Amino acid sequence: MLDPKLIQELIDRAKAAYDQAYVPYSHYPVGSAVLFSSGKIYSGCNVENASYGLTVCAERNAIFQAIARGERELKGIVIAVPSEVFPSPCGACRQVIREFAVDCPVILMNGQGHLRWTSLKVLLPEAFGPEFL
Repeated sequence: MLDPKLIQELIDRAKAAYDQAYVPYSHYPVGSAVLFSSGKIYSGCNVENASYGLTVCAERNAIFQAIARGERELKGIVIAVPSEVFPSPCGACRQVIREFAVDCPVILMNGQGHLRWTSLKVLLPEAFGPEFL
């Protein structure tokens, strides 16, 4: 279970991240904040590209920033959007989360500040991970 103060910091950082999103095509800003075992939090936003396949989701942006700084064990993630509908990580993001956590809390937040708690195992049951290689 995550400490309430950490949860609030993750939420604040995810909300701040979606304000930086580059979304000229979808107009759907997403922010994410991730907590790693070191206790450090990293955030990221989605960055779209005219060649749609090159777009990077907020979740992967945040995780990749952490990995670039030497982190390896993901402990939790918040994904936030300013709209009323709750976000949900895409399949690619779910698999990237799985690369660095067998399971972890996934907190989804809509623009009204409502939270929906789930977990990686719920979002990606029977996942394929590095231990299978």
